[in-house]
Amino acid sequence: MPSEFLNPARGTRGMAVAPHALAAQSALAILREGGNAVEAMISAAATIAVVYPHMNSIGGDGFWLISRPGAEPVGIEACGAAALAASVDEYRSRGLSVIPTRGPLAANTVAGTVSGWQRAHRWSAETLGGRLPVERLLEDAIHYAKHGVPVTRSQSQCVESRLAELRSIPGFTETFLCDGRVPATGERFVAPRLAATLERLAHAGFDDFYRGDLARSIAIDLQSAGSLLTLADLQRHEARMRTPLALDHSLGTIYNMPPPTQGLVSLLILGILDRVLTKEMDPLGPEFVHACVEATKLAFAVRDAEITDPDHMRVDPRELLKPAALDAMAAQVSSTRAAPWGAGRGPGDTVWLGVTDSDGVAVSFIQSIYHEFGSGVVLAGTGINWQNRGCSFSLDERSRNPLMPLRRPFHTLNPALARFADGRTMVYGNMGGDGQPQSQSAVFSRIAMFGWNPQAAIDAPRWLLGRTWGQSTDTLKLEARFALDTIARLAALGHEVETMQAYDEAMGHAGAIVRYPDGLIEAGYDPRSDGAAAGW
Repeated sequence: MPSEFLNPARGTRGMAVAPHALAAQSALAILREGGNAVEAMISAAATIAVVYPHMNSIGGDGFWLISRPGAEPVGIEACGAAALAASVDEYRSRGLSVIPTRGPLAANTVAGTVSGWQRAHRWSAETLGGRLPVERLLEDAIHYAKHGVPVTRSQSQCVESRLAELRSIPGFTETFLCDGRVPATGERFVAPRLAATLERLAHAGFDDFYRGDLARSIAIDLQSAGSLLTLADLQRHEARMRTPLALDHSLGTIYNMPPPTQGLVSLLILGILDRVLTKEMDPLGPEFVHACVEATKLAFAVRDAEITDPDHMRVDPRELLKPAALDAMAAQVSSTRAAPWGAGRGPGDTVWLGVTDSDGVAVSFIQSIYHEFGSGVVLAGTGINWQNRGCSFSLDERSRNPLMPLRRPFHTLNPALARFADGRTMVYGNMGGDGQPQSQSAVFSRIAMFGWNPQAAIDAPRWLLGRTWGQSTDTLKLEARFALDTIARLAALGHEVETMQAYDEAMGHAGAIVRYPDGLIEAGYDPRSDGAAAGW
């Protein structure tokens, strides 16, 4: 599919991409009022927490990558740690051999995303001269929560498919069902308790979530539901400024977040592909897909062996991104056969959003509650749906990610950013657990190496090695729009191939914005989502 078949969104003064159109519009409104990209992203993040509630929540975590001309990119890690009371012995004393994926005992880590909004807002004021108040940034989200928004097909289908496992979880049915039934696509969804919570944050400030009256309400409700989290856990939490990982690429420098995220995985894949892809390859052909899948297997092996809370890492991830290490990994890629494949980490749901402003400030952002609807627990007083990120811990003390008090969980989240040698800046990303680094490799390579515009690169058929929701297979899943010959040749190379729907949501929701050195901007959103690319 030549890149010219689909047009990207184009602009000159700013651009926002989100998997829900209303979030992109919230960001664009801030830009048009003179706000910067960081302020616009806070507004979009708040809106999408309301309008796409199955994919994210203020009860989840978030990660930021921010680029501004003339300075090194910075990262914000808004990732909550495990409760002080969360230990292997505590779970075993309850007769558990694994951490539940749903319910109060899955809600065992602090929700960090609001602290990320707080840190980003402060950084915006200190570094960019941002002046828009929190009240303005949360205005759209409060309106949508109070007055309602149309339910997306994605949300309706998600409630229906997960209802059996979530129906008994405290607060779920009252919040996400309509008169006891699954809400229909297009039906009005309102969240009055969440609206009141966002109003409180707008007036009292983001810190109230962790150290104010709102924190006390949250802690009481968490404990009443049966979570191990306490007020002290909330009070000790703060977002951290982090130095992004950087990959020296033949086309420029690519950035991603360090552990506990799998940002290293995404960079390893692109570092390997920089050594094995050729311009003669077809970006929809079997050679290209095979190379990307084989690079993914090698990167996932590193992830599963090494990535954890950085305070407990055995290796420096920067060492793995050095040319010699990447040369050695690339040498293991066979062009004629698929390497053996065991199993991935499985699915995860989140949202990626990007914003670029007229000054060239660019933000790549991810916000998540891990599984669809997270733990399923919705707090009675605040309407906050709490994440289940802590179910990624193991109750085996010998594992790479054993549960222990105050430990940060492994995160699939990894927003991406590239600065090209020709002066372009690109923010890009994808939701979907194991699918995040894989879709990043497809989108980045199609744009950067093969010259496709962002919309064409994202719309084109994708693949996913590993499990998706509702499936137990770790096959190589290909969207049905791939040519039959491509599917057959991948099978002949030894891949266990499974065909998915044409625009399958299992492939995740990708997005990308490219800003050229002359200030012109192009962007693409994912038609698998309910999103938009909005520019001016």
